[in-house]
Amino acid sequence: MRVTVRGVPPTLPAETVESIAALSFPTLGHYLEEGFVDPEIRCLVSSGRSIVGPAVTVRTTATDSTALHHAAGMILPGQVMVIDTGGDRLHAPLGEVVATQLKVRGAAGVIVDGVVTDIDELTRIGVPVYARGTSVLTTKLLGAGGGGIGVPIVCGGVSVESGYLVLADANGVLALSRESLDAVWDTALVDDAQEPELLRAIVAGGLLGDLSGATELIADLNISVS
Repeated sequence: MRVTVRGVPPTLPAETVESIAALSFPTLGHYLEEGFVDPEIRCLVSSGRSIVGPAVTVRTTATDSTALHHAAGMILPGQVMVIDTGGDRLHAPLGEVVATQLKVRGAAGVIVDGVVTDIDELTRIGVPVYARGTSVLTTKLLGAGGGGIGVPIVCGGVSVESGYLVLADANGVLALSRESLDAVWDTALVDDAQEPELLRAIVAGGLLGDLSGATELIADLNISVS
């Protein structure tokens, strides 16, 4: 079986990264339903900052890390490696060696739909890591084939294409096309800008239902309140 190897996507301009990172990512959850990675994939190593970058997709087989080793040397500064393990939850494809390569290459982070190993070393290296947990059992360099780099994958139930935007923070991970983000961008910015005023109004004694319009909606729906 062959390993499909495609090129990595373009990097993002610094101003684009900064602009997206300034948004509160959960605000996007008010307007989108797709692209949100399974919350069991959680932050295990944090840089203390949000992650924004284009996805470098990698598909591995359960026990073989050949494709991942090659992909780690292809990633460009600011990109995010997203790894589809094919549903394996036992073998860790990411450990100290791969993370060191990603650090040297300037990766913005790595998302693993599976487990990782060497957690103390990963924490020391500092590349942000999102995964389902940790394991002592690791993948091997088997050259078995069947993996892919830059190919469509599934991570945490989300279909991810090479070059998709990956947004991640302490709350979780979102992977989506630029078009999907652009469709809700202006609305999300307005929402973010208005939230401080809403919080001040609540602290001052306002009722959330009145301020958000929920109370009016309940009245319109003729819902009885006992």
